[in-house]
Amino acid sequence: MRVQPLSIEGVWLFEPVLRPDERGVFLESFAASAFNDAVGHALSVQQMNISVSRRGTVRGIHFADVPPGQAKYVQCLQGRIVDVVVDIRVGSPTFGAYDAVELDDAGRSALYIAEGLGHAFCAMSESATVGYLCSEPYAPAREHGIHPLDPDLGLPWPAGELTLSPKDDSAPTFAAARADGLLPYYADCRAHVTELASRFRG
Repeated sequence: MRVQPLSIEGVWLFEPVLRPDERGVFLESFAASAFNDAVGHALSVQQMNISVSRRGTVRGIHFADVPPGQAKYVQCLQGRIVDVVVDIRVGSPTFGAYDAVELDDAGRSALYIAEGLGHAFCAMSESATVGYLCSEPYAPAREHGIHPLDPDLGLPWPAGELTLSPKDDSAPTFAAARADGLLPYYADCRAHVTELASRFRG
């Protein structure tokens, strides 16, 4: 498995080796050894979510309070999506920047998103099934959102009609979320990851 860190600290792209034959294809979609070596700690999977979305559906931008936050290992199981990670950590060198990667059912790549980062995606195919391993279970009181169409973020969504849930459509702008004190702090996120690495090394 090839592992590539992206431009935002805490984001990695995992590209599996595909082994096709006359029956289909085989791959390792997650490998703990590759993950641990890249990230520096293990992924404690507490929940797996699967969403099915029609073309133009945008889900996010979602994030959770840190600690403990909620890290995600995201894969497109069927179809194609553009997956976007926004650095919303106040004090981060890349605060307000984003990474965008296309995930699909051909390359079978995965994106790991560390705690404290904002996550969203848009279905680019007629239907897209997305699965994500989560480091923490869903906790509504700790979870927040930012409007994915906030022009100040300028995220690379496809042209055409986009569909949002009522919850995502009523989420605050990036600036409003910061003003309201909703955004995580970079120092807190780094401390949390350091603690995870310390526990992993024992």
